[in-house]
Amino acid sequence: MKLVVGVTGGSGIPYALDTLRSLHAAGVETHLVVSSGAKRVMSAEGGPTLADLSALATHVHDDRDLAASIASGSYRTQGMLIIPCSAGTLAKVAHGFADTLLTRAAHVTLKERRPLVLALREDPLPRPALLNALAAHDAGATIMTASPGFYHAPKDVADLLHFVTARVLDQFGLDTPDFRRWDRSGSP
Repeated sequence: MKLVVGVTGGSGIPYALDTLRSLHAAGVETHLVVSSGAKRVMSAEGGPTLADLSALATHVHDDRDLAASIASGSYRTQGMLIIPCSAGTLAKVAHGFADTLLTRAAHVTLKERRPLVLALREDPLPRPALLNALAAHDAGATIMTASPGFYHAPKDVADLLHFVTARVLDQFGLDTPDFRRWDRSGSP
């Protein structure tokens, strides 16, 4: 399996790190693209670094390289996820504005009718973002929010991050072995 993983400037780079860890552990070939906004957020938040993310990716692409393999529909992948997905990236994806490799790869994913998951990390969502989310949904993307649940009885921040990772990877039919799902008894 090959997946494109986009990381944009929304706060929440630890979500991307946890997702890449899970994909790496599952043996999924990943094509990582990190926006300039994400790099600024990494620096400001002092969390995971570009080196941390890159170490878990199979391939790392420069966001300015519009000639990269993932910019073409003839390069087959099983889809793309953008985590975190900033409001600006959401707007570009929703309206087909493909000015970077990340947004071009998202455009290609939609045009080839492959799964595209956008994990928004923005609150509250103003009307333009809600309209953009609806437009992206109507274009074929799955819109998710990076907001963890609590029914799995998280013990720490890592558990909260992993909840979102597991739900995102569900969209590609991938299981994370340590994710506890809800059952009919009302307990995880």
